Amino acid sequence: MTALFSRRALLSGGAALATATLLPLPALAVTEAQARGMVDALVAEVNAVIASGKSEQAMYNDFATIFDRYADVPTIAMYSLGNAGRAATPAQRQQFVGVFRTYIARKYGSRFREFVGGQIAVENARTINNYVEVQTTAYLRGEDPFRVDFHVSDQSGRNAFFNIIIEGVNMLLSERTEMAALLDRHGGNVDALIASLR
Repeated sequence: MTALFSRRALLSGGAALATATLLPLPALAVTEAQARGMVDALVAEVNAVIASGKSEQAMYNDFATIFDRYADVPTIAMYSLGNAGRAATPAQRQQFVGVFRTYIARKYGSRFREFVGGQIAVENARTINNYVEVQTTAYLRGEDPFRVDFHVSDQSGRNAFFNIIIEGVNMLLSERTEMAALLDRHGGNVDALIASLR
């Protein structure tokens, strides 16, 4: 799943911020072994797609499916929407999660071509507050290896990642900043934001 994110794109997307407990999570139920097993499975699927030799479009579709299978998309979406999500109607929240799922899979899936010929290796897992951080290393052609951390919980009722930290750059914070900018562009209108992401 590291491959969902272009290091250059994320590192240029904003200043790195310290990782903190960003979301209200229930008491920890997922174990380090379970979280690592989930990320092992995710990474195995990503590595298989990278090595498949499929067309770029077919790879995008596969990566979107993988992202949806392993990510807690509703949690990522609502955190990204920020204060506007709390003021939104239930129908708006549901619509936003739907368009955000497509938007984020398309956005990060389109960057997978940079990872062809590369590989991701799971290194370690450790409990932090109410989630498990699974550390991986991405090995890309022509670049130094870099660290990618997956934050895993069972908040959604299943083991899923709700955040990824790539060399200190926080996916949740990056997406929240981007959604805030889009909302500003649309005068704070959530319906207009939803329409723009379709």
